[in-house]
Amino acid sequence: MMDKNSILKLVDHTLLAQTATLDDILTIVDDGIKYGTASVCIPSCYVAAAVKHANGKLPICTVVGFPNGNYTTEAKVAETAKALADGAAEIDMVINIGMLKAKNYDYVLEEIKTLKKLCGERVLKVIIETCLLTDEEKIKMCEIVSASGADFIKTSTGFSTGGATREDIALFKANVREGLGIKAAGGIRSFADAEDFINLGATRLGTSSLVKIIKNEELGSY
Repeated sequence: MMDKNSILKLVDHTLLAQTATLDDILTIVDDGIKYGTASVCIPSCYVAAAVKHANGKLPICTVVGFPNGNYTTEAKVAETAKALADGAAEIDMVINIGMLKAKNYDYVLEEIKTLKKLCGERVLKVIIETCLLTDEEKIKMCEIVSASGADFIKTSTGFSTGGATREDIALFKANVREGLGIKAAGGIRSFADAEDFINLGATRLGTSSLVKIIKNEELGSY
């Protein structure tokens, strides 16, 4: 059984709700620092304030082309450039799912490569929205992301019809290049869930639940 602190080090503590306020965001930044998460993942409009608030104590992650993915590459480039200029350390982009389904694989690959070139040494994660894909399409995306230079393949936005499944993480592990990060996001509700996903090959977890569990445990101990 994994230590909870070890699991939290793999967590992108996430708040992407449309109703999130700056106060909400700064609270999760404080929580991310306190509990030693890998990052906080937040809307791009709050990146500059979050970076200032974190003051180097925690990487700030944001999303691009979120949640639908079917924006122009130029729009995603502009969004990424602004986030990086504001100090984002990690970018989670959504692929153009319609282009994938139309088998326009070169478009999907080139878009990812374009954003990775912009990110440089900063981390790029590629959200493929597994709940909308066939297994054949998931395997194809494992191939494309492996070839793109991106740092992670990620299951889900959390805003579609489903989140991460154990089967999808196993499929990723079997089909991505050696060394490519795997992020499970959406539906991770407990430390037991988290440990299952890690054992199957996930190297990062997108969730808000685990920090909430720890905070509730602390409240219960008083």
